[in-house]
Amino acid sequence: MTTREVLAAVRAKVSLPRRAAAVAAAALTLWGAALTAPAAGATAPEAPARAAAGCAVLSPGASAAAQAAVRAACEQIGVWYTWGGGHGAQPGPTYGQVDPSDPASAHDPERRGFDCSGLVRYAYARALGGDPLNGNSYHQFHSSRVTQRFTAGQGTAPLLPGDLLAWGSGGSIHHIAIYLGAGKMVEARQSGTHVMVSAVRLGGDYAGAVRIGTGSAPSGTFSTWGTGVWTHAEASTTSARVHRFDGPTMVRVECQKHAQTVTADGYTNDAWSYLPEYRAWITNIYLKGPAWLDGVPTCR
Repeated sequence: MTTREVLAAVRAKVSLPRRAAAVAAAALTLWGAALTAPAAGATAPEAPARAAAGCAVLSPGASAAAQAAVRAACEQIGVWYTWGGGHGAQPGPTYGQVDPSDPASAHDPERRGFDCSGLVRYAYARALGGDPLNGNSYHQFHSSRVTQRFTAGQGTAPLLPGDLLAWGSGGSIHHIAIYLGAGKMVEARQSGTHVMVSAVRLGGDYAGAVRIGTGSAPSGTFSTWGTGVWTHAEASTTSARVHRFDGPTMVRVECQKHAQTVTADGYTNDAWSYLPEYRAWITNIYLKGPAWLDGVPTCR
C-alpha cells in the first residue's frame, strides 16, 4: 500500500491494518510539516527572543520609573544592534551607520535598531517622558539626571534595576547597559548581534554605574530647543564643534558669560553657557528662558 493510498484511506476514514495505520500516522506528520516549513531559500522567522531571554526586573527596590525603563528596554530584545541607531530626532530605533573601526558594521545602514546609548535613551524616554538621556554613553554616564554613583570596586551589590553600567577608561566611556538585577543586564552590545540579556561584566575596563533620578530636573537644568544645534569648544561659533543636539534636550548649565555675539533664528545675543557634561559651550539663544539665564552664576 503506497503512502498516497494510505493518506486517501485516512481521509476517507477507511479501516487499515495496524502497520498501514502506523505508516499513515507518519505520513500525516511529514505532510503537516511540509505545509508549515519555509520554502527553500526562505528565512524562517526568529522565535520570540524575549520569552527565552529572561529580560525583566529581576530584583526588588527600584523606583517605578526605573522599572518602566527596564521593561521598555526588554521590549526591544531581538532588535538589531546598529552603530548610531536610536539617535534620531526622537527616541526610537533608526537605521545605523558603518563604524570605520568595525568590519562587522558593514550592514548596519540596512539594519533598524539601536546602539548601546540609543537603547538607554529610548528606555528612559519611555519611562520618564521627554528625552532626558539624549547623547552618547559618555553624556549619559555624566548626565545631570544622575543622583548616585557606584565605583567599579563596589560590583553589583548596591545596584538596583534600571541603574546604568558603563565601560571605559581615562575618562572615556564607550559602552553602557541597563541593570536588571541578579547580576544580569540588557544591552545593545555590538554589530552583528541583537539587543540581548547578558551577565554583568565586571572585569576589563568596567568603570562603574550610575542611578538616574526620576523626579523633576535638578536646579540649573534647562532645555535646549531647535534641531541640529551644535555646542562648541569655546564660546564662539568659530571654535571646534563638540556635540550636536538633534532635538530638544535637558542639559545642566554650570555658568554663563558674555562672549561672541550670535544672530540665529531671529535672535541676537552675546550670552554663552558652559555645559559640564559635554565639556562645551552653547549660545543662550538655544536654551529656553531669558537671554541671561536666571539663577545661573557668571563664569570666572
